[in-house]
Amino acid sequence: MAAPIIETKGLKKYFDVRAGKLHAVDDVSLSINPMQTLGVVGESGCGKSTLGRVLLGLLPATDGEILYSGETIFEKNGKKKDKMYDEMQMIFQDPFSCLDPRLSIRDLIAQPIIVRKKMSDKEQIRLKVLELMDKVGLSERYINTYPHELDGGRRQRVGIARALALDPKFIVCDEPVSALDVSIQAQILNLLMDLQEEKGLAYMFITHNLCVVRHISSDIMVMYMGKVVEYASKEKLFEKQYHPYSQALLSAIPVAELGGRKDRIVLPGEVSNPINPKPGCRFAPRCKYATEKCIGQDIPLVEIEEGRKVACTLYT
Repeated sequence: MAAPIIETKGLKKYFDVRAGKLHAVDDVSLSINPMQTLGVVGESGCGKSTLGRVLLGLLPATDGEILYSGETIFEKNGKKKDKMYDEMQMIFQDPFSCLDPRLSIRDLIAQPIIVRKKMSDKEQIRLKVLELMDKVGLSERYINTYPHELDGGRRQRVGIARALALDPKFIVCDEPVSALDVSIQAQILNLLMDLQEEKGLAYMFITHNLCVVRHISSDIMVMYMGKVVEYASKEKLFEKQYHPYSQALLSAIPVAELGGRKDRIVLPGEVSNPINPKPGCRFAPRCKYATEKCIGQDIPLVEIEEGRKVACTLYT
């Protein structure tokens, strides 16, 4: 079995706010192999995007460890650390706001190559830009256009081309299709899967859309208030959910067949405050199975069967 391309151990990210510490990512451990896609799902504010940004060094970690190809990132300096981050890229959610409107498509795609000094010859850079445009399905005629002249799907293709410019091995896809029409979503998803097959890429795919995550992921991690509550293969998670939050989340998937809709689990109450959270299961205030065992001590994520981990007192 291939060694993980990216791995975290007890990763934490807290933000200092007036009322104390906001626990955005709390003790997250994960592992992603080459050619694997880890889907990360959960409600808005559960820490999915923050996790992706910490992995890529866009936000500093509060605690824990990040390993890239078996080597810890935090202990590296200079060129070694730069090389690691060159091989870890991101596709952002909004294909318009992440592109500088003053730059042409040629300059936008060439920018990472120039900034990281991968090439200096202008003709080589131009040929590389054309190669990347062809790779993501952008016609050569768009090379001198600007972002406002393109539709959302083509803008996202530019974002993917930029992410590929430094030949990465791992890409964080932060809801890359949520701002696109359904027909364009399918095109972008198929493009990402084709690129993964061709280049052996590893993805972390962050999304709210459970149908999308089922289509593209090999493993799925469910987060709630900065914590991982369930971690399993796609097949196992969609066959049966063990954590009560995972059950409620997947019950929201619409069913196309007439009369085939299963009962929707409606969670009571509101998401509790992530600032200075008390020890215990953070889902307990909304969980019908909550007992005294769920309060007062954090619930560890434990393997209850091969390939499935759950953080719940019902199984630990």
